[in-house]
Amino acid sequence: MRRSTLAYKLTRTVLPALLGLTAAIAAPACAQDMPPAAPPEAAPASATPADAAPAEARALTSAEIAAFNKAVTDFSAGQAAQQKGDNQGAVTKYEAALPAIRTAVEADPAKMENVTFLANALYANAAAYGALGQMDKVIPLYQESLPYWRTIVAANPQDATSRKILAGILVQVGNQKLGIQDRSGAQPYYAEALTLSRKAVADAPTDNVARNLLLSALIGAGQTSTEEGMLEEALTMGKAMMADGTIDAVNRPTIEAMTQRAG
Repeated sequence: MRRSTLAYKLTRTVLPALLGLTAAIAAPACAQDMPPAAPPEAAPASATPADAAPAEARALTSAEIAAFNKAVTDFSAGQAAQQKGDNQGAVTKYEAALPAIRTAVEADPAKMENVTFLANALYANAAAYGALGQMDKVIPLYQESLPYWRTIVAANPQDATSRKILAGILVQVGNQKLGIQDRSGAQPYYAEALTLSRKAVADAPTDNVARNLLLSALIGAGQTSTEEGMLEEALTMGKAMMADGTIDAVNRPTIEAMTQRAG
C-alpha cells in the first residue's frame, strides 16, 4: 500500500517526554550483604532472546553492595536537586549512581525491583539533561532504558503510567531518527508507540497525556509507514484537540503547519 499523500516534514526538537508523569521515584531499599533472591523460572520475554537460556543470577560482592547502597543515596539526592530545579546537580548525582545500578541489574536481570530502579534512573537523568539543553545525552539514555521499560510493561500490562512513559520514549527516539532522515530506522519506534498509545487512549479516552502521545505517534508513523490514512487521522484528531484546548505545546505547531499545507 502506498503512503499517505498528505506529506509533512517533522522538524520538532527532541524534548524529554512526559516529565509530568514522574513524581518522586522510590528507590529500592539498600542492598543487604547476602545473595540475591533466586530468579523466577522464566525471565520476561523481552529480557532475553527467545532462544537463549535465562541469565543465571549471581550474588553481588561486598564492594558492589556498598556501591549500590551509595547509588540509592545518590539517586535520592539527584531527585531532590531535580525537584528544586538544580538539573546540573541532578545529573551529577544520577551519573554517580548509574554504574552500580547497572551492575546490580547485570548480576540478576530478573530482579524487577532493580530493573525498575535502573529504568527510572536513566529516565530521570535524560529529563535532567534535556532541561539543561544537552540533547546529545538524552537519546542515548532513552535508548538504553528501552529494554527495561519494555520488561516493566510486559510484566505489568495494566501499569498505565509505565506504558505511557515507554510510548513517549519511543516517540522521542523515532523523532530523533526522522530528524536525520532515517525513516526506516524511525518506523519501528513509531509503530510500537502507536500500539501502546492506542491502548492508552482506549483505556482512558479523556486522558490528555495519552491523547497527545497518540497524536505524536500518528504524526511520526504517518511519515514512515506504508499504511494509508495516519496523517489524515492525525490532522483530524489534532484539529479537534486544538478546538477543545487539549493539544500540547509540542504537537500544536505541527498540526498548525499540517492544517496550512492541507488548505
